[in-house]
Amino acid sequence: MKAIADCRLYGILDLGYVERAAISRMAADMIDGGIDLIQLRAKKSPADEILAMGRELLPLTREAGVPFIINDHPEIAAELGADGIHVGQDDLSMTEVRAIVGESMLVGRSTHSIEQARGGAAEGADYLGFGPLFATPTKPDYVPIGIAEIAQVHAENPALPIFCIGGIKRENLSKVIAAGAKRVVIVSGILQALDVAAYVRDVKVMLPAA
Repeated sequence: MKAIADCRLYGILDLGYVERAAISRMAADMIDGGIDLIQLRAKKSPADEILAMGRELLPLTREAGVPFIINDHPEIAAELGADGIHVGQDDLSMTEVRAIVGESMLVGRSTHSIEQARGGAAEGADYLGFGPLFATPTKPDYVPIGIAEIAQVHAENPALPIFCIGGIKRENLSKVIAAGAKRVVIVSGILQALDVAAYVRDVKVMLPAA
């Protein structure tokens, strides 16, 4: 299994963009392109359906050595035996999450400011999401934070993997990297690409090497 420190491109299977019947094909295309992490995000799906999707996807990611992350639901991540759980600012504390998933599972935390990033690092998150950098239909209620603080958040947390997120696409990736980003999350750009594997390959070439 790829170590989180070696991961650069984080893909999210968001059910707002991908039909339920297409998730395995999409995951396979992402893996074929060289995606480093895959998260399942199904905000409107019931728990039993998320668990079923996880059971469908996990064999694909395990065979490829790609960590598989569940969004928002630590109980599902624990039952599934996923590689990680990702939680937001309004979700459980790290202590509560660890009590459910154990110490060996990756735990990521969404952060939307330098202060929240400090909090995520202090509570022992294994990685941080930092954003949204730009406006994104995935999170329409979030105010974009821009790219000015990317360098600072990395300077304050040099050993912690930080994945910049929010409206990042191949077209603006160079600007994000120039601002100091080392790792990124791309959602709609990947999921809506005509050739998903080629899009992922293109982005991987652009990102800094591990």
